[in-house]
Amino acid sequence: MFLYSCQQNLINTNQQLKAVLKFICSESHKLTNSGIYYARHIYFKIRKIVNKFDLINEYKSNKHYQVLYSQVAQQSLISVAESFKLFKALDKKYKRGELTNKPKLPKYRKSGFALVKYPKQALKLVGDKIRVPLGTTVKRWFGMEDFWLKMPSNLNCWHIIHC
Repeated sequence: MFLYSCQQNLINTNQQLKAVLKFICSESHKLTNSGIYYARHIYFKIRKIVNKFDLINEYKSNKHYQVLYSQVAQQSLISVAESFKLFKALDKKYKRGELTNKPKLPKYRKSGFALVKYPKQALKLVGDKIRVPLGTTVKRWFGMEDFWLKMPSNLNCWHIIHC
């Protein structure tokens, strides 16, 4: 098992970048709920827990998936798959009597924003700045292809952007 430690860094943004960040966090939220919807329905119909490949293949043509940078969209769906996998493991423990409280299926998120995760390979370090790509749709709609963040001095890792 690998443990990763991450550090949250607050950033000051201009109005345009703030609008873009709100947009991608909102789209990540919608994609996450779409993935939960699909995973719950598959579970209720055939008692199968979907995996990350099922979700990614199902949602490649989804509008919320397509407006996000592809690796960001995949990370959102991978998180959904992981939460259902965890439910399955907890449910097995419950059935064996190792847990007292029955686990519940992951529920839909309330309205708002979702975490946007960038895997390490999506980010590029140039000097003391990190390039964060935004994808072709954001470039077309907002005129921004990426944004740059100053590298924090006490960085453990940098693969999560939080809105």
